[in-house]
Amino acid sequence: MTMQIIANGSVTTPRGFLAGGAYAGIKTHGAEKKDLALLVSTAPCAAAAVFTTNKVKAAPVIVSQEHAATGRAQAIIANAGCANACTGPQGLADAREMAALAAAKLHLSPQSVLVASTGKIGMAMPMEKIRAGLHELVVTPDGGHDFAQAIMTTDTRRKEIAVAIAPAPAAGAGPGYVIAGCCKGAGMIHPNMATMLAFLTTDAAVEPAFLQTALRHAADLSFNMISVDGDTSTNDTLILLANGQSHLPVIQPATPEAHRFQSALDFVCMDLARAIAADGEEATRLIRVTVRGAASLADARRAARAVAASNLTKCAVHGADPNWGRILCAVGYSGAQVNPDLLECHIGDVLVVQNGTPTTFDHAAARAALSGSEVAIAVDLHLGEHCATAWGCDLTEGYVRFNSEYTT
Repeated sequence: MTMQIIANGSVTTPRGFLAGGAYAGIKTHGAEKKDLALLVSTAPCAAAAVFTTNKVKAAPVIVSQEHAATGRAQAIIANAGCANACTGPQGLADAREMAALAAAKLHLSPQSVLVASTGKIGMAMPMEKIRAGLHELVVTPDGGHDFAQAIMTTDTRRKEIAVAIAPAPAAGAGPGYVIAGCCKGAGMIHPNMATMLAFLTTDAAVEPAFLQTALRHAADLSFNMISVDGDTSTNDTLILLANGQSHLPVIQPATPEAHRFQSALDFVCMDLARAIAADGEEATRLIRVTVRGAASLADARRAARAVAASNLTKCAVHGADPNWGRILCAVGYSGAQVNPDLLECHIGDVLVVQNGTPTTFDHAAARAALSGSEVAIAVDLHLGEHCATAWGCDLTEGYVRFNSEYTT
């Protein structure tokens, strides 16, 4: 597959998408922070979505689940500063009104608009601010960066990517198509989606059922393989809109072009997921955990996610302490099939455990491997051929302090 990352790309890089962001006053820390976002396609889209597995679902999740069930959508309205979660019937009415307001502005039906919110739980949506802010918000082909900024809460930076996929050889010369995305997330992040919003756009034409299957596959490789603090949120939303404005043939399942599309979508989602883990609240190090030699893919994922989510391992990484026992402990309780006598573990390039027992490794080298901005941990179960990677971050004093004061 010929794929190229587009410099300074955003969700409006694919043809036919417009976006914008504005400050509506939902967040309380000043007009320098946008908090209301709008994304729209100039043409109807095939739509796919994945939502939180938390049984306490925010109102915008419920509304978007209803609207996305048709497999079609054309716009997304999103806000930061208020999650509109645990807000009862009024919260549900507010989420529906947000869809209707965006639809009226864009001359669409409310059912074609998806809604996403992030921020504090239990706070009523300030609808008068939404109405006023939406009136002032302008969508343009260059508004993707403003959209990405407006969905941020405790994030320290925008998280965006766009990739160009050259046309298949059979399609001849041409511009191909683009897949782009942005996301937010820094806390309440845990596998099975997390306090994360992610929005993907493509100008490819994709068969709707395959689009949903492809998005679920990509989510399982990416957003479901990250953990910051072990908390799964009420608002997690991942949406993919495909508007077909590349004017290439519709991508059908079980075809070479479907494989090319899936590979590119996986890449985009993994890049965004890694960016969330790297931007964990008050984190100083990204942790990459790779588990090899598992008896099944499910086992590889279980073990990798358990290590990435282990608070003791995260603390050891923060202190650059090569405490490999915490890593193997997490593997052991992960639910994966394990033979303790076969376990092998590396911290960076340093082999610290072989055949289930410690090696006489260089502690200084292991500490050095734990001291960089990205820490690699690898475990081989020696039970099969399956492999998976998960991402996390260190647990710092700053995280505890920040989250002890979040609502005050």
